[in-house]
Order: sequence, then C-alpha cells, then structure tokens
Amino acid sequence: MRTFAFMKKNLKELIRDPITMIFGIGFPVVLIVLLSVMNMNIPAEVDMFSISKLSPGICVFGLSFISLLSGLLIATDRESSFITRLFISPMRAGEFILGYMLPMLPLSLAQTVVCVITSMFFGLKLGVGVLFMIIFLFPTSLLFIGFGLLFGSLFNVKQVGGFCGALLTNISAWLSGTWFPLDLLGNGFKTVAYCLPFANAVDVARYALACNFTDIWKPFLILTAYAVAVLALSVFVFGKKMKK
Repeated sequence: MRTFAFMKKNLKELIRDPITMIFGIGFPVVLIVLLSVMNMNIPAEVDMFSISKLSPGICVFGLSFISLLSGLLIATDRESSFITRLFISPMRAGEFILGYMLPMLPLSLAQTVVCVITSMFFGLKLGVGVLFMIIFLFPTSLLFIGFGLLFGSLFNVKQVGGFCGALLTNISAWLSGTWFPLDLLGNGFKTVAYCLPFANAVDVARYALACNFTDIWKPFLILTAYAVAVLALSVFVFGKKMKK
C-alpha cells in the first residue's frame, strides 16, 4: 500500500509537467509521418522505410524518451531533498524503484498505441501481429525505465538530461537498426550492436509484428536479461544512496 501511495504521488508529478510527456509521445509520431512521406517518394525497389519495418523500430526508439521522464522524476526528488525525508518511512529501495516505475508503464503503453495508430494511416494493417508487438515491447519499456531510474539515482537533473535525453536516445537510434540495416556498417559494428539490447529490441518488435515465433526467442531473452539486470542495478544503486 505504501508503494501504491508513492506511485500515485509520482503519477501526479508527471501530470503536472505535461510538456515533456507530450514531446516524448509526439516526437516518434512526427518521425513516422516524415519518414513515411519520404518513403512514398523513394523508388519502389528501394525498401528503406516500409511501414512494417519502420513502425516497430520507431516504437522502440520512442520508448527511449521514457528513460528521460523516469530519470528526471527521481533526480528532481533527490535534488529537492524530498526523497531524503521519505527515508524515515519503512519503504525499502525496491519499493521506491517500483513506485517510480509503475507510473511509467501506462505511459509507455500509450506511446506505443499512438505510434501504432499513426502507422495505420500509412499502411500498417491492424491484426494479431500488432497485439503481439505491443505485448513483446514490455521488456523494452522496462529496460528504458530502468536506465532512467539508474541515471536518476546517480546524477543530478542537468546530467540526467544529458545522459538520457542526448546520449541514450542517440545510442539507441544508431545501434538499433531502426534507420538502416546494420549490415551496411560491417560485421564488426553489427556484432557490437547485437551485444547491446537495442538492436535485439527492434528485432523482437519486428518478429512479433510478423508473428515470427521461430526467430524471436533469442533476441527476446537477451533483451529481457538486460532489462532485469538494469532494474536490479538501479535498485542496488538506489539502496547505496539511501545508506549514505
């Protein structure tokens, strides 16, 4: 119950600052529109931004903005000393992290649904594959929320804006294969990219949309392992900060 009460407080904080939330949801939509319009003017034999590949990639890229929201939320509480006053409560580190994480999940779902609806205007067919894609994007949501909570536990508001708003979004964009096939940059770059979770997250979303349950499990397990590890690390780091 105390975690649920803390979650409601964080949800109210998000509602009070809608600008960042609107930007996080709206920017991926703008990308889908611009790249889909661009794709209409590309020769048919060039399959660069087809909606079946673009939509899953943008859904993953869009979730990277959730890390900024979660990071700013916890960093703001730390800078205002609000979180320090809460340490007199019986809440543990995992309960604090859960209280920060839960309000982000419906926001992640809303962002994905908005991206899917926008993609439908450019040819994405509504079917069971769309439902599977939304379900299999859940570990990706946890991954980016975990990154935000980790950086928010370590850094101040300004630094979180740099790490989550600039560094993480660019890394997830260029190492995910959203904009171009990773094969174009050579086997070495591709190997490095698949050692990280972002390319695996895009593959999971694309396989789920295509209902390809033969190839989906390897990237899904890698992605899930990263998500669990990042969340566990955020709880550990937050617990260390509590003791200090």
